[in-house]
Amino acid sequence: MDPASVSKVAARARTENFPIASLLFPRAVRPHLRAIYGFARLVDILGDEFEGDRLAALDELEREVDACYEGEPTWAVMRALQPTIRACSLPREPFVRLIEANRMDQRISQYATWADLKHYCVHSADPVGRLVLGVLGRDEPELVALSDDVCTGLQLVNFLQDVPRDLALGRVYLPAEDRACFRVTRLDEPSALLKGLLRYEAARARGLLDSGEELARRLGGRMGRAVAVFGRGGHAALDALERADWDIFNGRPRPSRARLALAAIR
Repeated sequence: MDPASVSKVAARARTENFPIASLLFPRAVRPHLRAIYGFARLVDILGDEFEGDRLAALDELEREVDACYEGEPTWAVMRALQPTIRACSLPREPFVRLIEANRMDQRISQYATWADLKHYCVHSADPVGRLVLGVLGRDEPELVALSDDVCTGLQLVNFLQDVPRDLALGRVYLPAEDRACFRVTRLDEPSALLKGLLRYEAARARGLLDSGEELARRLGGRMGRAVAVFGRGGHAALDALERADWDIFNGRPRPSRARLALAAIR
């Protein structure tokens, strides 16, 4: 594995834009959220775009995670993450699960059932919400369960928006049992059957995203309002897909800034 190539990827993850919704959190919390975001982006870039041995790069990243707990990491993203891990007493498991999700992407090209896909989301999406709760100092089981729902819902929204992109990567995130139920045999061209499948998956995502309102209520205050934006943003993205009549082939349907702002202040 070329250390220079990995360093270039790590530097890119460190400098990518911080999600605007996170600016709703108190200023003292934002550096910790930025550090977690940088890690999550680094994992995705290594798993999706790294031109060398991706599994070897992910193994090296896991060693960097271990160094955050037992020594001193060498990658810039991980050096930025270590103070957050220590200040917030974040566990190792969510970081490792995110890495494992990207290992799964190297081995698995599609999922047979919703249960199989949900297992993937347990690794690819849910850990991010758990880390955010850890930064907020909240780890009550009921909050974790609600957060898992929202994160899985947001992951499903991404799957619906990115069907063509995922196909180009050799991956299908719409369960085979659902595709068979709706008699969808092709995902690379528009069809009435595909629209029916997308509507069905969107309804599943909406049901999960709805947990965001209860999570916000239980967190309360500014933290709750900030967290609520993520679930509402997912709903806004699904609304954009619906307005586009489920056309995922002519650009990525997304809500306008005005609609996102409306969702945020609703």
